[in-house]
Amino acid sequence: MSPPLATRAPAKVNLSLRVLGRRADGYHELDSLVAFAGVGDELALTPGEPGGLQISGPFAAGLSDAPDNLVLKAERVLREQVAGLRSGRFHLVKRLPVASGIGGGSADAAAALRLLARLNGLPLSHPALLAAAGRIGADGPVCLEARARIMAGIGERLGPPLRLPRLFALLLNPGVAVETAPVFRALGLKAGQAHAGSAGAFAHDEPTPTTAASLIAALAAAGNDLETPARMVAPVIGEALSALSALPGCRLARMSGSGATCFALFDDCRASAAAGKLLAKQRPDWWVKPTVIG
Repeated sequence: MSPPLATRAPAKVNLSLRVLGRRADGYHELDSLVAFAGVGDELALTPGEPGGLQISGPFAAGLSDAPDNLVLKAERVLREQVAGLRSGRFHLVKRLPVASGIGGGSADAAAALRLLARLNGLPLSHPALLAAAGRIGADGPVCLEARARIMAGIGERLGPPLRLPRLFALLLNPGVAVETAPVFRALGLKAGQAHAGSAGAFAHDEPTPTTAASLIAALAAAGNDLETPARMVAPVIGEALSALSALPGCRLARMSGSGATCFALFDDCRASAAAGKLLAKQRPDWWVKPTVIG
């Protein structure tokens, strides 16, 4: 039996997120600067073992190993496109909160695609992998390589990989799972309606900020258009953002994706670690993780 293959499924963080409008088919057009954090889930694949999925870790109870799990869906979708696909049994260590706006399920599924690609000798640019990632969900394509990019459209249009400066961050989830659909409903756009006043996060033809300070300044001028409707769905998000903003050294506090995970940015790792300890004491019921983004 071959030894297990392993990879990480890092948390996806929407540093900015603009909703440009709602298309006639009902999908929302987005423009988001996406980066990935040092914290994440872990996925292993043992080739040759009977198929299936074992789940462990602090957030395992929030997931099922049924066929609708995104890891198993990713394998199933890829098998439809690659004849004779070699596989095995997956083991997921779930360290990220579920339905939390940091792409946990999509990241796990993308990690499964990477492991299957490695086992079967497929490059990540293979059309079958790209198609499978798109069928996972809106975050699937950007999570496949897990590199910072501008994500546009409904997630299917990706800009080139970006070399962002490292950002020292604190991730916070207040323990509330937030589904994406109610947040978009609360945004209230009708089919074919543009989102007034919204524009892309960054001009795609302009250089990316090269220092953490300049990147944070650019992010402060952008925003997350889903924050207000998400706070309507889950008011505790406002409480989380206020708690982050009040931390010593916080340069920017924002929600990621459609919530409920929020993040704060700091000047260095000491500041983010100290803020994490302080917040964990204040709110031991919240998930709090100092990390690096970028």
